[in-house]
Amino acid sequence: MDVFQTMRCFLAVAQSGSFTAAAQLLDTTTNHVSKAVTHLEARLQTRLINRTTRRLALTEAGTRYLQRCEKILDELREADEEAGTAQVTPVGRLKIHAMAAVGNHYVIDAIAKYRETYPSVLFDLTLNNRLPDLLEEGYDMSIVLARDLPDSGFVAQRLGTTYSILCASPDYLNKRGMPDTPGSLGERDCLRIVNTVMPAEHWIFEGPEGVETVTTPLSPFHVNTADAMTVAITLGMGIGIQPIASAVAGLKAGTLVRVLPKYRFEELNLFAIYPSRKFVDAKIKTWVAFLQDYMPGLLANDDRIARSSERA
Repeated sequence: MDVFQTMRCFLAVAQSGSFTAAAQLLDTTTNHVSKAVTHLEARLQTRLINRTTRRLALTEAGTRYLQRCEKILDELREADEEAGTAQVTPVGRLKIHAMAAVGNHYVIDAIAKYRETYPSVLFDLTLNNRLPDLLEEGYDMSIVLARDLPDSGFVAQRLGTTYSILCASPDYLNKRGMPDTPGSLGERDCLRIVNTVMPAEHWIFEGPEGVETVTTPLSPFHVNTADAMTVAITLGMGIGIQPIASAVAGLKAGTLVRVLPKYRFEELNLFAIYPSRKFVDAKIKTWVAFLQDYMPGLLANDDRIARSSERA
């Protein structure tokens, strides 16, 4: 018999003064309550209640045990209530993973706006360019860019699409000239991002003639994040891939110029991934709903900036 069930039966008997009254409180039978208390005493190897045909009384051990039971069951009830409210009240801490460029340029912005409505939700955000093991690493959610997702059994909500472009600094283009076709990139310094999302040795473009693949020449610089690549490009080291999230600030400021404006890299989907649809915590439900509403506007605004800053 469940230990908490036997404790509840003992508590009801002690507080009501009889097995019959306890059974009425618990909406069960007198026989069930009697068996529960007997089972509890047998497990403890201690008599808790002295019974006669007319009355019952707690033993000294029973009085001490009653005090502990009251405290334990009160804490258990509070724990149940707290866990239950998690389904309806957004509160607590969310441990989130995001890919670096997405996190820096979209997720932090979204967190700030979300917390204006739900200030009781706290965030731990980790940025790196990989797909984490949500269960093994204890993340509530991962926000990632991918063409498609592997079959993991997790829930994946699509938040929108984005793409990458080629950029260079004005000084670099003044010195080396603007390439006019993907094929002419072999005559330039092509900087490479090396991670699970961006292509490295082969750049695959979508352009006026459809899909075109270019093998990049020996690169003077490799790096693993888009924002680090932004710095290298701005310093005039060469031409590199930029997710539009990383490029827009430089395009607006004039420190970056879009290269091959009629070409771009293939679209990638932005996904929010979390472990389960069943008993989803209120903070996760509201956070996902917020992202689905808020992210498309951010993505569309960056797309407009990328298009308006094209240089033929």
